[in-house]
Order: sequence, then C-alpha cells, then structure tokens
Amino acid sequence: MGGEGMFSLEHEDRCPGDKEAQNLTHVTDFLLLRISEDPKLQSMLFWFFLSMYLITEMGNLLIILAISSDPHLHTPMYFFLSILSLDDICFISTTVPKILVNLQSHSRAISCVGCLTQMCLFIFFGCMDGMLLTVMAYDRFVAICHPLNYPLIMNPHLCFSLVLLSLVVSFLEGELHVWMALQITHFMEMEIPNFFCDLSQILDLSCRDTFSNDVFKYVVAIIYGFPTIFGILLSYYKMISSVLRIPSSGRKYKAFSTCGSHLSVVCLFFGTALGVYVESAVSHSSRGSAVSSVMYTVVTPFLNPFIYSLRNRDLKSVLIRLFKQGADTRS
Repeated sequence: MGGEGMFSLEHEDRCPGDKEAQNLTHVTDFLLLRISEDPKLQSMLFWFFLSMYLITEMGNLLIILAISSDPHLHTPMYFFLSILSLDDICFISTTVPKILVNLQSHSRAISCVGCLTQMCLFIFFGCMDGMLLTVMAYDRFVAICHPLNYPLIMNPHLCFSLVLLSLVVSFLEGELHVWMALQITHFMEMEIPNFFCDLSQILDLSCRDTFSNDVFKYVVAIIYGFPTIFGILLSYYKMISSVLRIPSSGRKYKAFSTCGSHLSVVCLFFGTALGVYVESAVSHSSRGSAVSSVMYTVVTPFLNPFIYSLRNRDLKSVLIRLFKQGADTRS
C-alpha cells in the first residue's frame, strides 16, 4: 500500500474523459464524517465512545479469562466463543480509537495508507465475526442433532481447522477490498460520509461508473455473505426440526436454551449489518448511515459479552467465582 500519489483527486464537478489531460492533485488524506459540530456534544460523545470501548474490551477479556481458567469450559463451544470474543476486541479497535482521536483533536483527516489499513482490518475482523458465528451454528447443530457423536465429530483438529478456514477466508476478503480500492486512481471528492473508511462509500466517491461499482459490491456480498447466512439458516433449520421431534417439553427447552445466546448474537450482528446497508441504499443522509454504522461496529461488540454472560449459566457461574476470588484476594 503506497503513500502519496496512490490516489488522485479531480476538482471539476464531473470526472474528466481524458484524465491525463487534466491538472490533478495528489491526495494524501481523506476526511471522515464529523459526528457533531457542537464542542460540548463532541466532549460527551468522546466519553460515550470511550466508556463503550473500555467496557467492550473488559467484557470480552473476562470471557476469555473465564474460559481459559476453568477446565469445564474447555469444550468446542467455549473455544469458539473465546475466539469470537478476541475477534470482537479487535473489531471494535479498528474504528473506535480513531473516532476518539478525531473527537479529541477536532480533526477529521485520515491518511490514504491509514484508510486502506483501517478498511482491510475492518473487513477482516467483520468477516471473521460472521464466519465464527457460522462455525458456532454448526457446532450447536452437531451437539443437538448428533449428541452421541459430538466429541468424535467436533474433535480438536476440526475445531482448529474451522478457525483457520475462517482466518483464510477473512484475509482473502480483506485483501480483495484493498485490491479494489487500489484500482481507483481518481476521485470526485475526498470527504467520506462515515466515521470510518468503508469501501462501498469510497467507491461512490470515485470516478468509476456506478454500474461496475454496484456489480462489485453485490458479487462480493453474494460470494462472502450468502454461504455464511445459508450455513446458519440450514443449521438452525436442522436443529429446530430435530428438537420438535423430542417428546419431552423439558428436553425441548434445554435443547433450545443451549443455542439461545448464539441466536441472539446472530440476529444482532446480521440484523444491524443489514440495517446499515438498507439505510445507505434507501437514505441519502450521511448522518443517518453513520448512526446505523455505530449500531453495527460499536453496539454489537459491546452487547455480545452481556448476552453470553447473562444467558449462559455455566459462564455466569465461572465469572461470579472469579469476582469472588478477586474480592477475597483484596480483602
């Protein structure tokens, strides 16, 4: 990823037909959306985002600590949960620290290299989140539909292979987005209508025709999004079909309760992600799209630790024991 001269900005209202004949200025920075023009509100937003960020980091770190410290939680489900918590720590760290810096320094600038790096990491950890949720859905499917063969099927080798596959797919998607961004050489403007670098909005600023940009967006969404959503839906279809055949209502409740937390996180993650893209497609308000993006990039990682810790009895008991041990140590 190069530095100055990577992109070029055209100052005319429309992109020129012959770009080499135009007087183009090299772009070194993009401008992100200013969340608020009010200095008092900016101070409040700074503390709001900082508190959300710190609570998210602490909550996910506590989940990782609880899982690693209790041998009873050394199972495939909690192994995937610990990886998901680590991914959420990284996912929120791709956007919120830059928001905090911009709010504190009253600056909106982000370098081209910084923009590409943020975009690549955001796509990588976001895709990793979706892949892990799919893997966790498969894990719950095996546990409910094939309980006797669960230890044999979900062996350590398969668990590590599924995580590795998620890493590879996420890396390829991130690199694909960076490659697409590097194909852009001219921009109509340099103000990104969001608080972080998003390829779809960068494409909208480019001089490329909108048809080819839209084709790329939809093809990537289908290639990477469809298998993930299809895998989750298929797993839950098989699980529900299997649970409904159980005669005992108590066993039905126990089976559904094992995947309640995961289903809540799936609905939250994909629901907010879908809301972001519906909002950007329907509304032309950059501030409205930014608010939707906050739900997807900040609120979702923030709520995940609460969902898993409050709805999961085993994890909740381990966390309570850790807090009691910490209190006894201090006293």
